[in-house]
Amino acid sequence: MRVASPIEHYGFLSNLHGSALVSLSGSVDWLCLPRFDSDACMAALLGREEHGHWSLYPGAEVRATRRRYRPGTLILETDYECEGGAVRLVDFMPLAQGRHSLVRIVQGLSGMVPIDFSLCVRFGYGQYKPWTRPSNGDTIMTTAPDTVVLRTKATLQYDEDYLRGVVIAREGKSTTFELSWSASHLPIAEPLDVRAALAETEQQAAEWTDRCRYRGPYREAVSRSLITLKGLTYRPSGGIVAAPTAGLPEEIGGVRNWDYRFCWLRDATLTLDALMKGGYVEEADAWRHWLWKAIAGSPAQAQIMYGVEGEHRLTEFEAQWLPGYEESRPVRFGNAASDQFQLDVYGEVINVLYEAQRLGLNEVPYVRTPAFRLMTFVESMWQRPDDGIWEVRGGRRHFVYSKMMAWVAADRMARMIEEFHPPDDPARGLLPRWRSLADRIHRDICAHGFDRRQNAFTQAYNSPALDATALLMPALGFLPASDDRVKGTIQAVEKNLLHDGFVLRYRTDDGSDGLPGSEGAFLACSFWLVDAYVHSGRRAEAEALFERLLAVRNDLGLLSEEYDPRAGRLVGNFPQAFSHLALIHSAYLLNQDEPKPRLAANA
Repeated sequence: MRVASPIEHYGFLSNLHGSALVSLSGSVDWLCLPRFDSDACMAALLGREEHGHWSLYPGAEVRATRRRYRPGTLILETDYECEGGAVRLVDFMPLAQGRHSLVRIVQGLSGMVPIDFSLCVRFGYGQYKPWTRPSNGDTIMTTAPDTVVLRTKATLQYDEDYLRGVVIAREGKSTTFELSWSASHLPIAEPLDVRAALAETEQQAAEWTDRCRYRGPYREAVSRSLITLKGLTYRPSGGIVAAPTAGLPEEIGGVRNWDYRFCWLRDATLTLDALMKGGYVEEADAWRHWLWKAIAGSPAQAQIMYGVEGEHRLTEFEAQWLPGYEESRPVRFGNAASDQFQLDVYGEVINVLYEAQRLGLNEVPYVRTPAFRLMTFVESMWQRPDDGIWEVRGGRRHFVYSKMMAWVAADRMARMIEEFHPPDDPARGLLPRWRSLADRIHRDICAHGFDRRQNAFTQAYNSPALDATALLMPALGFLPASDDRVKGTIQAVEKNLLHDGFVLRYRTDDGSDGLPGSEGAFLACSFWLVDAYVHSGRRAEAEALFERLLAVRNDLGLLSEEYDPRAGRLVGNFPQAFSHLALIHSAYLLNQDEPKPRLAANA
């Protein structure tokens, strides 16, 4: 029985509403429509083929396989050289408004090649078999509240579990397949003009990519990362999901398997920074507006993450019927970490407000009062323990990074008043208050978050454990890279968290995060070390590490959350927005003659 492919073998498709993953062997093993966080109707990624898949693969011996995205797009082309000929598979999700479709085109390049077709739709993350019926040459599959319809001229047979058939790919000929979603209580979607949709999708995507302003030596990597970030954007709201997947493990066979199809506040500043530097002002502004609407209300009720439209309730449950990716269980949907208290997110939110104005966006008039309320909350809460940026489940502590982001909140609010508020603005009366708060937090961190024996800042107060977030101190402007404490911290990270050339978030072997097992190297943390090297004047080391990180991207330029250097495999949810955001930032930093500390952080 066929199981999921290695994570790095997948390509990512998106229509800015939902998404799909397509393997190198031509199988769609993950499909969420009409939204990124909808119940998958194909979930073989987290199980086996009977949990939902759509395979198109040559029935002849395959001698070579090559694939690529069409330039500037998420249109995926996979070429198979086979005994008897060559064939191309084109996969894309049309960007037309109101469509929720996945289109696959089989194109004969030479000779004649049989293509085996297999489609198994299982709604509810692989749990529910649909009512399947023919209708005017189409095949309609329904389990309320969802319906999908398959349209093709190919001859297929249904055997109660699968639609199957053989398509003959002949030179110069094409066969199209369109799978479209509709709500089950509404009429099915109208047929799509596939060729027109392909041309329109390619034009829209290429025009968007052409706006990229980056002109440095890493243009290909930056451009692909920005395209991926765009693909992770939920167009109706402007929210950006951390990843389009759930349950892909941080350790193969382990239990650290989470749902990342939500929008994290901690990604906020780097997202804004990447979009603005890339030249995507409208997207940056949409993200800023999504952020402020999501946290509207009481600061005490602000969450670390929200649904794509700002939903608060992200109830976590375990899908007992799924065996998990390579037997990595449990498979979780929803995310209980949404109920955690993380002090760092308040710093992210205030930083976004400051960075938006610093980078040229106009002030949003309605956010000033809520921002002051957030600051009052930070003022009252910064001395309390929290759950930390990594969403550990081992209890609250006084995490150094959380305190540092509380300092960021006070520091950026003071800067915002100093730099953007006119002399007669009443807000200037609050400047001493926020400057004083920033100074108090800074002193507290230096007094309690620094371990003199290791000459390093640690993960939490009164703990010797290290954390890669300390690498962000010079980037955040907390301390300069020339400070001996920062130099010592970088050296301690190199000694204790740098393994096989990649950086761990923190060590998991003491069980303090409340979970068994371990995880791969967190790719964003490795990019943070690149940044720390640049700020420290260690440019050759920065460039070498950056090139090493680029080399672990898959053949399509995509990165997951983590990397297992010993197995040589990508692990964790895929593709991961934060890995690509960190890549973009490091590429820009390396392209500056005299890099300045960034005023942003993420995790």
